[in-house]
Amino acid sequence: MAQFTLSVDGQKRQIEAEPQMPLLYALRGELALKGPKFGCGLAQCGACTVIVNGSATRSCVLPVSAAAGVEIRTLDGLAANGQPHPVQQAFIEEEAAQCGYCTNGWIMTVVAMLERNPQLTDEQIRLQLAGLKCRCGSHMAILRAARRAADEMAKGGAAGKRRRA
Repeated sequence: MAQFTLSVDGQKRQIEAEPQMPLLYALRGELALKGPKFGCGLAQCGACTVIVNGSATRSCVLPVSAAAGVEIRTLDGLAANGQPHPVQQAFIEEEAAQCGYCTNGWIMTVVAMLERNPQLTDEQIRLQLAGLKCRCGSHMAILRAARRAADEMAKGGAAGKRRRA
């Protein structure tokens, strides 16, 4: 076992873990976060997605030792001052979840891509979301939510400007 300091949602958190333990296990088991989920364990479905240094990252295959010293953002930390992030708000407005299990991956991936560039075309959005899975078939509502969030964030309004809580 080794000690690691993780920067999660703007807070430094100390954990003791095996260096090869997946970050997902640390986030859920050690830090009791509920956003990232275990889906496949192979980085194929996206349910475990977090944002690491601005990029959507599958936490089920990232060793906790590689996560020390980087900025990690989770679904648990997206809201600010009790207000949902623009992407979360778009998912609510478009009713873009059924069972909700995969929603973490979609939201975190959309947040990461729109914070890099909120002026994406529909085709660019589809391409960047291609690796995520939703067994309920909510894909069309998810794409509408991503488009709505992109439009809001591109406007640069109060909600659109708040990219990091």
